[in-house]
Amino acid sequence: MKSVHVIAVDTEGWVDVEQPAVGPADVLLKIKACGICGSDALYAGNGGIPPRIGATPLGHEPAAEIVEVGADVEELAVGDHVVIDTMAFTDGLLGSGGAQGAFSEFVVVRDAVAGRQLRVIPDEVPWHVAALNEPMAVAYHAVNRTDPKHGDKVVVFGAGPIGLGAVLGYRRRGASHIVVVDILPGRLQTALEIGADAVINSAEEDVAARLIELHGDGATVFNRGARAGTDVFLDAAGVAVVPQTVTRIAKQGATLGIVAVHKKPVELDFGAILTSELTIVWSMGYPTEIFEVTDDIIENWRKYALIVSHTFPFEETLQALELAKTPGAADKIVVTFD
Repeated sequence: MKSVHVIAVDTEGWVDVEQPAVGPADVLLKIKACGICGSDALYAGNGGIPPRIGATPLGHEPAAEIVEVGADVEELAVGDHVVIDTMAFTDGLLGSGGAQGAFSEFVVVRDAVAGRQLRVIPDEVPWHVAALNEPMAVAYHAVNRTDPKHGDKVVVFGAGPIGLGAVLGYRRRGASHIVVVDILPGRLQTALEIGADAVINSAEEDVAARLIELHGDGATVFNRGARAGTDVFLDAAGVAVVPQTVTRIAKQGATLGIVAVHKKPVELDFGAILTSELTIVWSMGYPTEIFEVTDDIIENWRKYALIVSHTFPFEETLQALELAKTPGAADKIVVTFD
């Protein structure tokens, strides 16, 4: 069968591999859609992931149909539509250094257990939307790490897939007002369509002044100056100016979450942070959220569908990966299979 691997530094390519055999405890999946993640480009840039340098199978945002079930497997059946915990495979992380990747026609789940690696979803959820389950779990973990309280006022920096997923997550957690900050008008429009209360184009507007207008003045005797009344900030942008801005404008006791990947060191003014007692938390992966977010996707899949900007057929996966590397060219790309 055909599969896409990292085959050299900055190079992905087609590889012919054997279709996996199915044992009595296994489930065979026919991949129906798989999203492209920014980490796919990072893997390629490194030439793969040890010990699979030059031979790393790609694809870790899949949705699939079950086409074969081992005799010992319970609660899963041929024809089931499923979303997948790619971190729960026994042969390594799917598409992130493990033996298999979801930019492949078929994937086998060894020692399959319903609710551990697989969650059945209704057939009505489109495949390209179901493939958002993994990145939306990443977004929801970021939301949970910032521990929002009911009624909190929230700002999300970055209206890419994770930022937009966080908007939906914060709404689910009861945020009273959500602002999204970005520099691309199209992304800001999508943020409004999925439920943001307001947006700020940071290339054209003063972020601090606009947040004070929207969330109130959070200045105190110890925290003077332009201090927004925002309770939670989330950095889903990955540019240094975001945490630097937040540490400058955060009110007493606010929280800043970092889910974005910063590729360079960020200098912060600890003196300014001290006076606000800003809490900074970090978020990576999805320890518990992979199937927690599924219910919301099932219920609100039409909103989640707005996050997908491009779809490509499986045979054009290499072109899709190349487009995903081009800054500003696409927001969320999903590869779909026949």
